[in-house]
Amino acid sequence: MRVWRGAPYPLGATWDGQGVNFALFSEQGTGVDLCLFDAPGQADQSQLISLTEQTNQVWHCYLPDARPGQLYGYRVHGPYQPQQGLRFNPAKLVLDAYARAITGPVRWDDTVYGYTTGSAGEDLTRDDRNSGGAMPKCVVIDPEFDWEGDTYPNTPWPETVIYEVHVKGFTLPRPLHQAHHRASPRPGRDERRAAADSSLH
Repeated sequence: MRVWRGAPYPLGATWDGQGVNFALFSEQGTGVDLCLFDAPGQADQSQLISLTEQTNQVWHCYLPDARPGQLYGYRVHGPYQPQQGLRFNPAKLVLDAYARAITGPVRWDDTVYGYTTGSAGEDLTRDDRNSGGAMPKCVVIDPEFDWEGDTYPNTPWPETVIYEVHVKGFTLPRPLHQAHHRASPRPGRDERRAAADSSLH
């Protein structure tokens, strides 16, 4: 798979219609590996790409051959110094905090922990077993949405009325309210339409 420099923004995996930009922030990390998978339960990555580009603490690359549906995760290198709060461990697959979709469950076993469970050193002893098979995988998505012919209303600003509501309070059926909790009647959907509200927030 071809690997290009990519960009540090936006964070996460971004499909642009031709390829995917991957960007991950790590202030203390000394290296980042992008792991590509073929199946959710797969333990070992199908392909490992060591990211070489770093801009303002963001590691990034662009894969022109990646497509929506690609499963991925990261392995981040860095110091293992639990006393200082640093627990980098490239044996552990890390999910992308900016992933727009995740597939598969977490299989809770000892491999998901960065330390050796039950050891005399408690959580200070690093565990180097691969956690890939126990972790869900991030999924690259296509952000396009089929609006099925719906169009932007193009309401001029002088004619725009914004109606701000609390969604639960607005949509809860009125008969369910206790009589002593009822406030003055709220306009329903039909009343709002009659008032020509152009936006609901």
